Amino acid sequence: MPEGSTTVAVPDECIVLRAEITRLNKVVQSFMDRAERSTVVCGSDFSLFQMAVTLEDQVRHRTRELEDALRDNKKITHALERTQHQMKQEIEERRRGLIELEREKEAQRHLIDELADAHMKLLQSEKLASIGQLAAGVAHEINNPIGFVNSNLGTLKTWMNSLLEFVALMESTLASLDPGTRARVDKARRDADIDYLREDIGALIDESIEGTTRVRRIVQDLRDFSRAGSEEWGLVDLHAGLEATLNVVRNEMKYKADIVKDYGDLPLVECMPSQINQVLMNLLVNATQAIPERGTIAIRTRRDGDGVAVVIADTGTGMSADVLAKIFAPFFTTKPVGQGTGLGLSVSYGIVEKHRGKISVESTPGEGACFIVWLPLERCSETVGPA
Repeated sequence: MPEGSTTVAVPDECIVLRAEITRLNKVVQSFMDRAERSTVVCGSDFSLFQMAVTLEDQVRHRTRELEDALRDNKKITHALERTQHQMKQEIEERRRGLIELEREKEAQRHLIDELADAHMKLLQSEKLASIGQLAAGVAHEINNPIGFVNSNLGTLKTWMNSLLEFVALMESTLASLDPGTRARVDKARRDADIDYLREDIGALIDESIEGTTRVRRIVQDLRDFSRAGSEEWGLVDLHAGLEATLNVVRNEMKYKADIVKDYGDLPLVECMPSQINQVLMNLLVNATQAIPERGTIAIRTRRDGDGVAVVIADTGTGMSADVLAKIFAPFFTTKPVGQGTGLGLSVSYGIVEKHRGKISVESTPGEGACFIVWLPLERCSETVGPA
């Protein structure tokens, strides 16, 4: 029986009983008519009385039976109505229970997602802290010997210039030497390849100095990128953060993409620098991995309303609408197994949200992708947006 239905068989029985009463009334009327005819024919009052009594007894008996049947039917009807009402209540309670169970299941799913997201962010935070501690240790162990090497190379360059000047002076006196001595000096000069050394030794020392300077800069950039105090806010030059991040990921990018920079005139931005650097690194690495062969990554910055915008566009494979709809979901990735966890963009989205900023993406299959990160200039408690 459908939920809420009140149809039962008892009302049909009542109709039958009413029909029976109608039939008996007709029978009584028939007896009355017969009695009147008998009176006319027979003229016997006693016979009429006797017939009336008999008829009345029959009618009374049948009426009691019908009344008893009606009372029984009413009881059955009431019992059925109570049962039906109880069934309705039970059905409604079960329906409410199912709704509550669905709510609890949804709340549990939401809690599981939040726990997974929090766990993922904790892992990322711990990873950054570990990198920061490692970078600090590496900087301490590397900077001192690199400093010695850099200083010694500078001194060596000065001394080498003096030595080359002395060699040039000695060469100017060769003509005054006797032929035997001049021949020996010429042979020694050719064996030492003095002309080549004079041309190359300065460049070698300069390259070595540049290399040691680059090592020191990489270590410093790594410390700046993932400093242990990652939850500290400060006024930051985003261009410096971009350059530090590019320096950290340069080795991965240099074989895949040419970098095109178009930096605008930006004010300092109040943010957590290491976390913003992580966002920039995730976007740059994703852009690099999206390029199948050689391509271009364009980095543009501009002032935008009450904040600044950083645009990172690549000439990679692009994304479909289905992928775009899930691109910031935790653990979603289009990369082959083992090449991505699906957490980078989700972490980036969470970091930008924490800064009350916005991150968006535009892409068409085969035409690359363009990520836009907007950050407010100042730390704020309410979400603002680009003008």
